[in-house]
Amino acid sequence: MITRRKLLLTIGASALAAPRWAWTQTAGRSYRIGWVSASDSFKEPYALAFVQRLAELGFVEGRNLSIERRHADSRLERMPALSAELGKLKCDAFFGGGAEANLAALSQASRDTPIVFVAVDFDPVATGDVASLARPGGRVTGVTALQSELPAKRLELLKELFPGMGKVAVFTNEQTAAQLALVQGTGRRLGLALHIVDFKRPPFDYEAGFADAVRARADALFVLGSGLWIPARRLIPALALKARLPTVFHQAQWVESGGLMSYGFNFTTMWRRGAEMVANILRGAKAGAIPMEQPTVYELVFNLKTAKALGIKIPQSLLVRADRVVE
Repeated sequence: MITRRKLLLTIGASALAAPRWAWTQTAGRSYRIGWVSASDSFKEPYALAFVQRLAELGFVEGRNLSIERRHADSRLERMPALSAELGKLKCDAFFGGGAEANLAALSQASRDTPIVFVAVDFDPVATGDVASLARPGGRVTGVTALQSELPAKRLELLKELFPGMGKVAVFTNEQTAAQLALVQGTGRRLGLALHIVDFKRPPFDYEAGFADAVRARADALFVLGSGLWIPARRLIPALALKARLPTVFHQAQWVESGGLMSYGFNFTTMWRRGAEMVANILRGAKAGAIPMEQPTVYELVFNLKTAKALGIKIPQSLLVRADRVVE
């Protein structure tokens, strides 16, 4: 596992000197950013870190920066209209994250506004959104993270934690098709039966989903990574604990909210790096000339309080590999 020190050297070195001259670059001007999200995630730790990093670089909301936030209330069909609304506001840059449909909506909102995007679970080169990671061209740059590469490792970790496990319930929705296909293949390789609980359209009936998983006599719950789950950040872990189901998630915020285990990207680091790219654009850089970046560090996190509540003893072989434990 790559260390956090190497992560900082890899994606943050160029930005460390920026605060020393940021104010001189931005004095006397005000800027506007349009920020769109599939769900109301603007108070998530990584979203707050985005705003904080902009302030550190001299772009302070309420002083020389206004941020126009829009979210689709987990209804993806609303994204184009929200993005079009932002397009009428003469923003200096757009920011967003998530699936390719979200980027497509932003791209259609304006023909020339630069876009910084945290691409989760799709390859922007394969979709044609950028020419290459090193030289994006056009008006899109950001951080790209193929979330669908990680579910196999999560299922392997879950199997390592519970060697005798036979059946796993999997929560999926319209955003997670690529992840689901990978998990199904990994389940076959590991000899695990998977019980798929497909949440079709928001608002999701989580009580019914857990009842389905319990009826299927699942031994654990695997929640595929999706921004559509964010409004249920506390509800899903609470219902899992009530159902006595160990859980694995795609990022640490879920473990902090009561999930048992997570393995995935450090979202806060990714969004902070997105803020640095936005700042560069506000200073005059061309989005297409800023190389896209990929995260190089993955975090393994356990919640010991949840483990104790479920009567689970996490093996030392896993704990020594953890980047963090929540107690």
